Formats: sequence, structure tokens, C-alpha cells
Amino acid sequence: MRGLDCNRLELDEIWGYIGKKMRHVKEDDDPTFGDVWTYCAIDAETKLVPSYHVSSKRDLVNTAVFISDLASRLNNRVQISTDAMSAYGEAIESVFGREVDYAHIVKSYASEDGTYNPERKYSQPRIKSSEKIWIMGTPNPKDVSTSYVERLNASTRLHVKRLNRLTLAFSKKLENFEAAVALNFASHNFVKSHRTLKMTPAMAAGVERNFWSYGDLVEAAS
Repeated sequence: MRGLDCNRLELDEIWGYIGKKMRHVKEDDDPTFGDVWTYCAIDAETKLVPSYHVSSKRDLVNTAVFISDLASRLNNRVQISTDAMSAYGEAIESVFGREVDYAHIVKSYASEDGTYNPERKYSQPRIKSSEKIWIMGTPNPKDVSTSYVERLNASTRLHVKRLNRLTLAFSKKLENFEAAVALNFASHNFVKSHRTLKMTPAMAAGVERNFWSYGDLVEAAS
């Protein structure tokens, strides 16, 4: 998908693992075993997922790869909202320059022991407070949010069983994980009708005029 007229994008990452969790990985294990991060973007208006990126590391290099791919698909200036991961700010400035409206939303969580680790917690803690922080451009404060991408993450975990935190269906090979994620986002964009839009995200974004079946998706991929 190229030349997209997205206005408000929300970005986040989903944690998962290949083969075994990182704390159980040994030196002689497959080098692809351990953490895997799926970066994803969603258009807050059409619910389209214009870009995603699967990586073993959540660092500046991979964040920049994700942001570069996202930027290559856009046709206009956009507003972007993310959490406060520092790699986002550096990558967005490097790729977009000043031609973007960008803000962080920082959420503080309350838990029993006062700490929160997304790799170890299996239930979402209560949000104690949130703060919107201007980074560059002129983002509209009322549109600074990560609610849609967080909902996308929850739906992705629901539909891609290998992303469940407590499961025996985890991926044993990186390529199988990448294929499952690709299929999920393709079906999200082209096959599944969004409840509030009454159409698929691809139709809402003007990418496609008709509903696709899963057969159409398989045919397009072959």
C-alpha cells in the first residue's frame, strides 16, 4: 500500500518469543530463539494497519527500519502518537525531519509491588495517570492517544494464538511467526469488517472497493 492519506497514526510494539523465552535461551540454541517484537502502526480514523515490522530487538536500528517503511507509504503530513520509548523520537526525527506532528503519551501504572514489566505481567495493571508530551510540529492535544493501537495489540494477541503470553502454541521458527503476523494484518485490513466503520479498513482508506474473502487473500498472496 502506497500513497496513503493517513492523518492520525498510533504506534506501538507487541512482545512475543520464538522457541523459548529469553531467560531460558542457552548459548547453543537457535540464534532466532528468544524475544521477538512486532512494531505496528494503525490509522486512528480508518483503522488501517499501513505498516508493521518484526524484529528480535526493540532498538533504534529496528525502530528506524519500521518508521522508514511507514513513511514510504504516506502521501501527506501526519500526526503520530507513541509511548515514551526514546528510539521512536530519534527514528521519527531522522526519517521525517520536521515534517511531522508528533507527541508522546506517558502512562503510569499501579501494581501490587509498584513495578510493571510487560514481559512478565499477564494482566494489564490499572492506569494511575497519563501525560501528553509535545515533541515536534503542532500535534492536536485531543488526538494524542495510543488507545487504538493498544486495542489492536489486544486483538492481535486474540487472533494470533502464538502471541498469547501463556500458551503452548508459541512459534518454533521465526519464519512461521512472521507468516502468521503477516496473515493477521492482511486479514485485518482486507477481510474483517470493522464494527464501527461497517466496512474493512482498506475500504475506509480507499485502498479497496470491495470486501475480500479469505480465498481472495490466499489468491492475492500466491
